[in-house]
Amino acid sequence: MALNERETVIVDRGGSSASVIVGIIVVIALLAIGYLVFFNGNGARTGGTVDVDVPAVSVDVVPDGQ
Repeated sequence: MALNERETVIVDRGGSSASVIVGIIVVIALLAIGYLVFFNGNGARTGGTVDVDVPAVSVDVVPDGQ
């Protein structure tokens, strides 16, 4: 009876952890974009006004006679 010779070859393809990290970042970015699109970042209000106080500006202009 002949002996069976076997050899185990382990191939390291690499990059698996990098692709997992990139996938997680993409999922987080998609969630953030979805939140901004659907909820507009302000508690699901649609529209509204913003009051802005602008100080009055006065400029003394003297005509030059032309």
